[in-house]
Amino acid sequence: MERVIRIGTRESQLAVWQATLVQDLLKENGYAAELVYIKSEGDIDLVTPLYEMGVQGVFTRSLDLALLNDRIDIAVHSMKDVPTQLPKGIIQSAVLKRASYKDILVVNGELSVVSSESLTSNNSPLTIGTSSIRRKAQWLHRYPNHIIENLRGNVNTRLRKVAESNWHGAIFAAAGLERIYLRPENSIDLDWMLPAPAQGAIMVVSRERDAFSFDACQHFNDINTALCTKIERDFLRVLLGGCSTPISALAEVKYNAIHFRCNVVAIDGSAKAEIEQTITFEEAENGGALAANSLLEQGGQVIIDAIQKL
Repeated sequence: MERVIRIGTRESQLAVWQATLVQDLLKENGYAAELVYIKSEGDIDLVTPLYEMGVQGVFTRSLDLALLNDRIDIAVHSMKDVPTQLPKGIIQSAVLKRASYKDILVVNGELSVVSSESLTSNNSPLTIGTSSIRRKAQWLHRYPNHIIENLRGNVNTRLRKVAESNWHGAIFAAAGLERIYLRPENSIDLDWMLPAPAQGAIMVVSRERDAFSFDACQHFNDINTALCTKIERDFLRVLLGGCSTPISALAEVKYNAIHFRCNVVAIDGSAKAEIEQTITFEEAENGGALAANSLLEQGGQVIIDAIQKL
């Protein structure tokens, strides 16, 4: 009998879209696959801010347990949600080609014609929703007089909350909304905001000893995305950052090299350390760690020490 690969996924519309994409890719390469739905802690608690939940792996732990307990064969994750250290017995099997890495502002109601320029020139404080400490810190660094409100839930829930609120808007990942065709017309690309490491990428993991599932996923592993996200996650690992630390990183292959930008920002936006550098492919193996050490030396350590004292 042909083996059917069981794909673990969260139940949100975006998670199911991602898992279905992997299912289709497997089928294109001759493998039978089915979806298995697993609830995560992050889906159950929609009130507590992510940075107060012990966050590392909050959206992946349940799938990891299902994988290790042989309830599923592979799990599909938004890569930015995956801890930099995978659980023992679980390995990265594929990274899909990256979609948009950008953050966007979804505008609400009266500001439907808002632009990036009018945001800067607006004298009255605006109220913006996000549960991400990284987005909050970068936003307050740019707009220190604005107010940030906590916004939790899957993308459908968050869009509804914004529409029902008296906030001026909320920050979302572009890829999440675009993948399920929910990006509103009145949304603005935040080109100045650096993303979370691996934002816009999808990771597939499997059990370490399951060569069949690993080999099946290797058919759609995107080498450039895997390399760039490795650099970003290596950078994050050295800084010991998670959702509770406002750390951002973006690696892009440009002109036969890797262009890398990264920063760490004080939670209240009052300070920022950032660097930008070119990494050769020969340097890529250690590029993320070296960039992290450079950032620490150029003001990052002071900011991180202050955050850890809070």
